Amino acid sequence: MTPGRARLLVIVGAVGILTLGTLAGVSLVERPMGASHVLRLANCGPSDPRGTEVNVTLTDGGGGMMGAGNAMMVWIDASPNSVAAGTVTFVATNVGALNHEFLILPAPVDGIGTRAVRSGGKIDESTSLGEASTSCGRGPGPGISPGTTSWVTIRLAPGTYELLCDVPWHYANGMFTGFTVR
Repeated sequence: MTPGRARLLVIVGAVGILTLGTLAGVSLVERPMGASHVLRLANCGPSDPRGTEVNVTLTDGGGGMMGAGNAMMVWIDASPNSVAAGTVTFVATNVGALNHEFLILPAPVDGIGTRAVRSGGKIDESTSLGEASTSCGRGPGPGISPGTTSWVTIRLAPGTYELLCDVPWHYANGMFTGFTVR
């Protein structure tokens, strides 16, 4: 077996284990490839989410230098990535090694990922419709710690939205995704 194929099998296996663990509702221990830390996911989340539930995963490559010009691996994923208009509860879980936050904004006119990043590495959050950044809690706060969950419930009209993390330099390094409300 080639080294590339072995890595692919490990990644596919890890995704399968995480998916099965999520479906079974069990707490998992994660060790990202190449990372030296072990992350234990806390069993926290909304006790009674309202409307459609969207599970958001916030993750990273385990740290590194942060700042302008220093690329880091950060990403966000939402499942499902499209819902019917109405009440939506976003449940954001940080499975990475860095603190993250979760925001919902209307999509920029120029497209997803085109917001201006200020000199401090953050975007203009003034059009935010909702935020989840309290470890094991609802709404805005100091950030979602590794292994914890935060959530926010909002009412969304049909349209295109951008889901993102605005911890300094995370958006600039690609921690955003599109979201559609039908």
